[in-house]
Amino acid sequence: MGLLCRGALMKIEDRFPQGVNICDHVKQSSVAGLYPASAKKVLSIKEADEALSEISSWAGYQQTSMYSLDKLAAHLDCGQIMYKDESQRFGLGSFKALGGAYAVLRLVASQYHAIHNRQISLADVRDGAYKEFTAKMVITTATDGNHGRSVAWGAQNAGCVCRIYIHREVSEGRQQAMEAYGAEVIRIDGDYDDSVRLCAAESADNGWFVVSDTSYENYMSVPRDVMAGYTVIASEALQQIEQPLTHVFIQAGVGGLAAAICAGLWMETGADRPQMVVVETEHAACWLQSIKAGHPVVVEVSHETVMAGLSCGEVSQLAWDVLSQCIDHVITLGDDQVAAAMRLFADAEMCDVKIEAGECAVPGALALMGACQDPELKAQLGITANSHILLLGCEGATDPQVYQQLLASTDYKEKA
Repeated sequence: MGLLCRGALMKIEDRFPQGVNICDHVKQSSVAGLYPASAKKVLSIKEADEALSEISSWAGYQQTSMYSLDKLAAHLDCGQIMYKDESQRFGLGSFKALGGAYAVLRLVASQYHAIHNRQISLADVRDGAYKEFTAKMVITTATDGNHGRSVAWGAQNAGCVCRIYIHREVSEGRQQAMEAYGAEVIRIDGDYDDSVRLCAAESADNGWFVVSDTSYENYMSVPRDVMAGYTVIASEALQQIEQPLTHVFIQAGVGGLAAAICAGLWMETGADRPQMVVVETEHAACWLQSIKAGHPVVVEVSHETVMAGLSCGEVSQLAWDVLSQCIDHVITLGDDQVAAAMRLFADAEMCDVKIEAGECAVPGALALMGACQDPELKAQLGITANSHILLLGCEGATDPQVYQQLLASTDYKEKA
């Protein structure tokens, strides 16, 4: 059912997307108990604390808002729903601001130490104390948009050259946002995974430095720093919530954000950690297929999804090393209700505040709605009237034109 009916205001119960299409679901037996030693090799409390200490010192830092979606919770009969809104993070519009920029600074300091055998502070890098050194560094990445924007911002702050690879489906608006931070943007004909491979190959040939949010063989250190930056969200969330969480619904592309949030919460809550429900597009269901197989599986991106940041066919190895132990459920979704969910958040009728939720911010909410409309699935997830659920609103209108088009659309028609 649509949200508006010939301009008339509908009852609040009728404003939520009905018949949300959950395409597939898998449940696994995750690891119980304390945060395991194997996961500490990926992300430790020390790394999370260091990231929080550094990022909280940046100009413009503030905790992003946490909203209570009381009307949605009442409609779904699930206790409390909290929404962590990353749309205003450092003015970059998404959670990605925390990872790429932090990793750039860490990389610069690491390279300086490797050459000069002297530790330098990230604050001094940000202040331009080593600009003659940083000006010779070329920072590269492949991106769907938001990560590249963060890397470009971080490279600009560090005084580095920045070169970014994007694939054919990345919008012009997102390309321009990266260029606004001084990055050179190279568009290729392939998909996201093709851009990752080309970026890695050309960087190796030219001695450039890749700052990727996905890890692969012999490339782990920088993605670990990216993920450490994302743990700031978990640290903030634990300070903002009043009731212990029972569930986290979180969207996943390569899995870096989901792994960082899971790790951050697990480190702090131990055996009482919430259930982790990972949500991805049916068109690139690498996490669902990997969990089913018990090992990372590369899937073909069958169709470009409107949820552009989730269009990834390969899981990050580092993310796998964490999430394979703590994912409790994976849910895949189609595109048909994405625009409706975005309009719902923008309306303010739902939670007494207007929320700018981009197309990649709503999958968790849609999966929750779909699960609660299916009594059997709701029971499998253990969602009751006493549940306390966290949704990660990972982005706002990172491409304002696309955002407005989706808000204005009657429903989303998949691309041919």
